[in-house]
Amino acid sequence: MKILLTGATGYVGGVLLEQLEASGHVVRCLARRPHKLAGKTGPNTEVLAGDASDPSDLARACVGIDTAYWLVHSMESGVDFERADRLAAERFAEAAKAAGVKRIIYLGGLGADDDTLSAHLRSRHEVGAILRASGLDVVEFRASIIIGAGSFSFDLVRTLVERLPVMICPAWLATPTQPIAIADVVAYLAAAVDLPPGRPRIFEIGGPDRVSYGAIMQEYARQRGLRRLMIPVPVLTPRLSSLWLKLVTPQYSKVGRKLIDGLKNPTVVTNNAAVQEFAVQPRGLTVAVREAMIQEDTSFAGKRWADFADLEDLPHRYGGRTAGTRLVDHRHTVVAVEPARAFAAIERIGGKHGWYACDWLWTLRGWMDRAIGGPGMSRGRRDPDKLVTGDVLDCWQVELCEPPRRLRLAAEMKMPGRGWLEFEVVPRDGDVTIHQTAVFDPRGLGGLVYWYAIWPLHELVFRNMLAGIVRRAVRK
Repeated sequence: MKILLTGATGYVGGVLLEQLEASGHVVRCLARRPHKLAGKTGPNTEVLAGDASDPSDLARACVGIDTAYWLVHSMESGVDFERADRLAAERFAEAAKAAGVKRIIYLGGLGADDDTLSAHLRSRHEVGAILRASGLDVVEFRASIIIGAGSFSFDLVRTLVERLPVMICPAWLATPTQPIAIADVVAYLAAAVDLPPGRPRIFEIGGPDRVSYGAIMQEYARQRGLRRLMIPVPVLTPRLSSLWLKLVTPQYSKVGRKLIDGLKNPTVVTNNAAVQEFAVQPRGLTVAVREAMIQEDTSFAGKRWADFADLEDLPHRYGGRTAGTRLVDHRHTVVAVEPARAFAAIERIGGKHGWYACDWLWTLRGWMDRAIGGPGMSRGRRDPDKLVTGDVLDCWQVELCEPPRRLRLAAEMKMPGRGWLEFEVVPRDGDVTIHQTAVFDPRGLGGLVYWYAIWPLHELVFRNMLAGIVRRAVRK
């Protein structure tokens, strides 16, 4: 069986691709930006460059396909996303039917089919109706809020809770919803491949907990150890709420208004057909949020932090850059030495050698840390020149040491959040690039205030630290 996956560069599509590959399926991905899948696909996956709204690209993509996933939406592309989604769905249905595709699997949104539906949910339902009108075997899943690391809804919850110790909660935050974990969404989507042939079907899917959007925020705050005061008010309209969202989380303002408009509609499961048809047992909200937080940590830890150099063409901002909950201060420089020599200079950092710059500031930070119960800077290091994973290094612990390439330190000093400092040596054309990345995962508003308050010191310390490492590396 050969499967076509559209939307593979999106959140749900990316997770589903991993599941399909793990199940041994032969997959073809249609992607407008195929470079985003470079190095992320297995040997049985073909990446086809093309636009999911272009009839000729869709025709090429559907050739030889048995089952096709339609995970495309245009909400981020412009104002008239309803028309764009309608046209794309019509063209896809025509191409799939002409190519002899046997089944289409589509992920839409929960909500009653009536005149109160928001534009976002109305468009989701319309796409499903267009696909069913093709006469093909269409399996449509309708889901509410998806909880997972990378989900827009979860990212929005996380950002609001992290930044606002007191939240003004409009009435729509009390609207009932039935959130579902990303792992369960993908399990349903993957299982639909093996359904027996039949007429078009709609399955409503959700977790076992019927809660409000506000309750999801409270659960996230509880697991992060944050106290949040939520004050309900009846006067904030979706329009005013979107303006508030733009002020607090500007990165989500473009799509947030459309989603907020949809929160007035209850999004709960009204029939149990999915439970009867599939063996999936969805997780509860507590487990879903916990797994999402673990996924964020795991995903970030597995990245090459040197990749932040790709963002160097962006304007340098006060406070650095953001990656999920984390704040990032990345610096790099090129030096004409071999990798082993550059790493040796990095590996000598701390202890009696000092930190290559502003040692008096490190000493002061150590005194302050000791005063509030932290380890301070007096623990030194096991060996003056070599480090191994697990070593203590002043107020840090060596989380990862891979000579002559990578050293990551985890902060053990007292602070309102978690901190890391990583160095990576990357060979390039006879030289090496030394990447230095400081990462902070702030705990609530206090963590944000802490990071931005000490940013001028970071500018001083980290810039001169990198320069000191270079001086040591080139010294004979």
